[in-house]
Amino acid sequence: MVQRLTYRKRHSYATKSNQARVVKTPGGRLVYQTSNKRAKGPICPVTGKRIQGEKADDLFFPIYAM
Repeated sequence: MVQRLTYRKRHSYATKSNQARVVKTPGGRLVYQTSNKRAKGPICPVTGKRIQGEKADDLFFPIYAM
């Protein structure tokens, strides 16, 4: 029989801010592991578009055109 899972925090809807993945613990239990939102990445200050090829880190400093 399949084990039922409940969210560990926040609301019980599968929204963008409440994403989770199923992980098996060392004890054999299945639990939800919440994941963070993905970063959007740096934006060009002149054109306002995303900079191609740059990593989208969680913490980034704007890259200014020299």
